[in-house]
Amino acid sequence: MLLLVNLLPANRYYTVPVATIANHVFAKTQVQVINWIGPDKINKFVFTKMNLTTDEKIIAATKLWLERAVIGLNLCPFAKAVHVKNQIRYVVSSAATHEDLLRDLMRELEMLAETPATNIDTTLLVHPYVLTDFLEYNDFLDVADAALEDMDLEGLLQVASFHPQYQFAGTQPDDIENYTNRSPYPMLHLLREASVVQAVSAFPEAEKIFDKNIETLRSLGHAGWNDLRLVKASPPLEN
Repeated sequence: MLLLVNLLPANRYYTVPVATIANHVFAKTQVQVINWIGPDKINKFVFTKMNLTTDEKIIAATKLWLERAVIGLNLCPFAKAVHVKNQIRYVVSSAATHEDLLRDLMRELEMLAETPATNIDTTLLVHPYVLTDFLEYNDFLDVADAALEDMDLEGLLQVASFHPQYQFAGTQPDDIENYTNRSPYPMLHLLREASVVQAVSAFPEAEKIFDKNIETLRSLGHAGWNDLRLVKASPPLEN
Protein backbone atom coordinates (compact mmCIF):
# COMPACT_ATOMS: atom_id res chain seq x y z
CA MET A 1 0.00 0.00 0.00
CA LEU A 2 1.28 3.49 -0.88
CA LEU A 3 0.37 6.82 0.67
CA LEU A 4 0.88 10.32 -0.71
CA VAL A 5 3.16 11.95 1.80
CA ASN A 6 4.50 15.47 2.31
CA LEU A 7 8.13 14.81 3.27
CA LEU A 8 9.57 18.30 3.10
CA PRO A 9 8.54 21.79 4.21
CA ALA A 10 8.05 22.64 0.54
CA ASN A 11 4.71 21.45 -0.77
CA ARG A 12 6.11 18.49 -2.69
CA TYR A 13 4.51 15.09 -2.33
CA TYR A 14 5.90 11.60 -2.80
CA THR A 15 4.43 8.12 -2.66
CA VAL A 16 6.10 5.90 -0.08
CA PRO A 17 5.21 2.48 1.35
CA VAL A 18 3.20 2.43 4.56
CA ALA A 19 5.90 0.21 6.08
CA THR A 20 8.41 3.03 5.62
CA ILE A 21 6.11 5.41 7.45
CA ALA A 22 5.50 2.89 10.21
CA ASN A 23 9.24 2.58 10.83
CA HIS A 24 9.51 6.34 11.01
CA VAL A 25 6.61 6.53 13.46
CA PHE A 26 8.45 4.67 16.20
CA ALA A 27 11.23 7.26 16.19
CA LYS A 28 8.98 10.30 16.34
CA THR A 29 6.47 11.91 18.64
CA GLN A 30 2.85 12.06 17.52
CA VAL A 31 3.06 15.70 16.47
CA GLN A 32 6.33 15.17 14.62
CA VAL A 33 4.72 12.27 12.77
CA ILE A 34 1.76 14.47 11.85
CA ASN A 35 4.10 17.14 10.48
CA TRP A 36 6.16 14.54 8.64
CA ILE A 37 3.18 12.86 7.04
CA GLY A 38 1.34 16.04 6.19
CA PRO A 39 -1.85 17.46 7.73
CA ASP A 40 -4.09 16.14 4.96
CA LYS A 41 -3.22 12.57 6.03
CA ILE A 42 -3.71 12.94 9.78
CA ASN A 43 -7.12 11.30 10.06
CA LYS A 44 -6.38 8.72 7.37
CA PHE A 45 -3.06 7.50 8.70
CA VAL A 46 -2.00 8.81 12.08
CA PHE A 47 -5.38 8.49 13.76
CA THR A 48 -6.27 5.12 12.23
CA LYS A 49 -3.13 3.23 11.28
CA MET A 50 -1.49 3.98 14.63
CA ASN A 51 -4.64 2.86 16.46
CA LEU A 52 -4.54 5.82 18.79
CA THR A 53 -7.05 5.97 21.60
CA THR A 54 -9.60 8.76 21.57
CA ASP A 55 -7.66 10.64 24.27
CA GLU A 56 -4.44 10.32 22.26
CA LYS A 57 -6.17 11.71 19.18
CA ILE A 58 -7.46 14.66 21.18
CA ILE A 59 -4.04 15.39 22.67
CA ALA A 60 -2.38 15.06 19.25
CA ALA A 61 -4.88 17.54 17.78
CA THR A 62 -4.28 19.90 20.70
CA LYS A 63 -0.50 19.75 20.28
CA LEU A 64 -0.84 20.37 16.55
CA TRP A 65 -2.95 23.48 17.27
CA LEU A 66 -0.39 24.64 19.84
CA GLU A 67 2.51 24.23 17.43
CA ARG A 68 0.91 25.62 14.29
CA ALA A 69 -1.39 28.33 15.64
CA VAL A 70 -0.34 29.41 19.13
CA ILE A 71 3.42 29.07 18.57
CA GLY A 72 3.52 29.17 14.78
CA LEU A 73 1.61 32.46 14.60
CA ASN A 74 3.28 33.71 17.80
CA LEU A 75 -0.12 34.31 19.41
CA CYS A 76 1.49 33.64 22.79
CA PRO A 77 5.21 34.53 22.89
CA PHE A 78 5.56 32.60 26.16
CA ALA A 79 4.25 29.25 24.90
CA LYS A 80 7.28 28.04 22.98
CA ALA A 81 9.60 27.84 25.99
CA VAL A 82 7.36 25.59 28.10
CA HIS A 83 6.52 23.50 25.03
CA VAL A 84 10.17 22.90 24.16
CA LYS A 85 10.96 22.05 27.80
CA ASN A 86 8.02 19.60 27.95
CA GLN A 87 6.54 21.51 30.89
CA ILE A 88 2.96 21.41 29.60
CA ARG A 89 0.63 18.82 31.11
CA TYR A 90 -2.14 17.62 28.77
CA VAL A 91 -5.22 16.11 30.42
CA VAL A 92 -8.38 14.88 28.68
CA SER A 93 -11.37 14.95 31.01
CA SER A 94 -14.07 12.32 30.57
CA ALA A 95 -16.54 14.57 32.41
CA ALA A 96 -20.02 14.73 30.93
CA THR A 97 -21.47 17.08 33.57
CA HIS A 98 -20.46 20.42 35.04
CA GLU A 99 -20.00 18.80 38.43
CA ASP A 100 -17.62 16.15 37.11
CA LEU A 101 -15.62 18.76 35.24
CA LEU A 102 -15.35 20.88 38.38
CA ARG A 103 -13.94 17.89 40.24
CA ASP A 104 -11.38 17.33 37.48
CA LEU A 105 -10.50 21.02 37.47
CA MET A 106 -9.97 21.12 41.23
CA ARG A 107 -7.81 18.00 41.07
CA GLU A 108 -5.63 19.52 38.36
CA LEU A 109 -5.38 22.84 40.18
CA GLU A 110 -4.20 21.01 43.28
CA MET A 111 -1.67 18.99 41.29
CA LEU A 112 -0.28 22.08 39.58
CA ALA A 113 0.02 23.94 42.88
CA GLU A 114 1.89 21.04 44.48
CA THR A 115 4.21 20.28 41.54
CA PRO A 116 7.45 22.20 40.89
CA ALA A 117 7.22 24.49 37.88
CA THR A 118 10.30 22.82 36.42
CA ASN A 119 8.21 19.66 36.06
CA ILE A 120 4.82 21.15 35.14
CA ASP A 121 4.61 24.85 34.43
CA THR A 122 1.11 24.85 32.99
CA THR A 123 -1.81 22.48 32.32
CA LEU A 124 -4.25 22.18 29.44
CA LEU A 125 -7.41 20.50 30.71
CA VAL A 126 -9.32 19.45 27.60
CA HIS A 127 -13.00 18.57 28.15
CA PRO A 128 -14.53 17.44 24.83
CA TYR A 129 -17.74 15.97 26.27
CA VAL A 130 -19.08 18.89 28.27
CA LEU A 131 -19.52 22.66 27.76
CA THR A 132 -19.38 22.29 23.99
CA ASP A 133 -21.72 25.30 23.80
CA PHE A 134 -19.68 28.47 24.23
CA LEU A 135 -22.27 30.35 26.30
CA GLU A 136 -22.42 27.50 28.82
CA TYR A 137 -18.64 27.35 28.80
CA ASN A 138 -18.39 31.09 29.39
CA ASP A 139 -20.72 30.82 32.39
CA PHE A 140 -18.57 28.01 33.82
CA LEU A 141 -15.55 30.31 33.94
CA ASP A 142 -17.14 32.00 36.96
CA VAL A 143 -17.31 28.57 38.62
CA ALA A 144 -13.62 28.04 37.84
CA ASP A 145 -12.70 31.37 39.42
CA ALA A 146 -14.79 30.51 42.48
CA ALA A 147 -12.91 27.21 42.78
CA LEU A 148 -9.61 29.09 42.84
CA GLU A 149 -10.93 31.22 45.69
CA ASP A 150 -12.32 28.26 47.63
CA MET A 151 -8.98 26.46 47.33
CA ASP A 152 -7.02 29.54 48.45
CA LEU A 153 -5.18 29.56 45.13
CA GLU A 154 -6.04 33.09 44.04
CA GLY A 155 -2.82 34.93 43.32
CA LEU A 156 -1.03 31.62 42.75
CA LEU A 157 -2.93 30.13 39.81
CA GLN A 158 -5.34 31.40 37.19
CA VAL A 159 -7.58 29.86 34.54
CA ALA A 160 -7.56 31.02 30.92
CA SER A 161 -10.09 30.01 28.29
CA PHE A 162 -10.06 28.42 24.82
CA HIS A 163 -13.03 27.03 22.92
CA PRO A 164 -13.92 26.03 19.32
CA GLN A 165 -16.74 28.62 19.33
CA TYR A 166 -14.88 31.33 21.25
CA GLN A 167 -16.39 34.76 20.69
CA PHE A 168 -15.27 38.08 22.13
CA ALA A 169 -17.89 40.62 23.18
CA GLY A 170 -18.88 42.93 20.35
CA THR A 171 -17.88 40.52 17.57
CA GLN A 172 -19.78 38.34 15.14
CA PRO A 173 -19.37 34.55 15.43
CA ASP A 174 -17.25 34.27 12.28
CA ASP A 175 -15.04 37.32 12.89
CA ILE A 176 -11.43 36.25 12.42
CA GLU A 177 -10.24 37.87 15.67
CA ASN A 178 -12.15 35.24 17.63
CA TYR A 179 -9.73 32.63 16.32
CA THR A 180 -6.98 33.84 18.67
CA ASN A 181 -8.79 31.82 21.35
CA ARG A 182 -10.30 29.06 19.24
CA SER A 183 -8.99 25.60 20.03
CA PRO A 184 -9.87 22.19 18.57
CA TYR A 185 -11.78 21.26 21.74
CA PRO A 186 -13.11 23.14 24.78
CA MET A 187 -10.32 23.50 27.31
CA LEU A 188 -9.27 25.26 30.48
CA HIS A 189 -5.72 26.57 30.62
CA LEU A 190 -4.26 26.46 34.12
CA LEU A 191 -1.40 28.90 34.63
CA ARG A 192 0.93 29.94 37.42
CA GLU A 193 0.67 33.64 38.31
CA ALA A 194 4.42 33.77 38.94
CA SER A 195 5.16 32.38 35.48
CA VAL A 196 2.82 34.89 33.86
CA VAL A 197 4.42 37.80 35.72
CA GLN A 198 7.90 36.60 34.84
CA ALA A 199 7.03 36.16 31.17
CA VAL A 200 5.33 39.54 30.90
CA SER A 201 8.21 41.35 32.59
CA ALA A 202 10.66 39.78 30.15
CA PHE A 203 8.59 40.65 27.08
CA PRO A 204 8.67 44.25 25.81
CA GLU A 205 5.26 45.86 25.38
CA ALA A 206 3.41 42.77 26.57
CA GLU A 207 0.23 44.83 26.83
CA LYS A 208 0.20 45.05 23.03
CA ILE A 209 0.13 41.27 22.48
CA PHE A 210 -3.67 41.15 22.16
CA ASP A 211 -3.80 43.93 19.56
CA LYS A 212 -0.90 42.35 17.67
CA ASN A 213 -2.73 39.02 17.60
CA ILE A 214 -5.80 40.69 16.13
CA GLU A 215 -3.63 42.23 13.40
CA THR A 216 -2.01 38.85 12.73
CA LEU A 217 -5.35 37.08 12.35
CA ARG A 218 -6.83 39.82 10.17
CA SER A 219 -3.79 39.65 7.88
CA LEU A 220 -4.03 35.86 7.80
CA GLY A 221 -7.76 35.75 7.10
CA HIS A 222 -9.99 32.70 7.10
CA ALA A 223 -8.21 31.18 4.11
CA GLY A 224 -4.85 31.46 5.86
CA TRP A 225 -6.27 29.93 9.02
CA ASN A 226 -7.70 27.03 7.03
CA ASP A 227 -4.28 26.55 5.44
CA LEU A 228 -2.93 25.63 8.89
CA ARG A 229 -4.87 22.37 8.42
CA LEU A 230 -5.73 22.00 12.08
CA VAL A 231 -7.76 19.01 13.19
CA LYS A 232 -11.40 19.93 13.59
CA ALA A 233 -13.59 18.16 16.11
CA SER A 234 -17.20 17.39 15.32
CA PRO A 235 -18.81 18.51 18.58
CA PRO A 236 -20.45 17.33 20.63
CA LEU A 237 -18.30 14.23 20.91
CA GLU A 238 -19.71 11.10 22.45
CA ASN A 239 -17.85 9.60 25.39
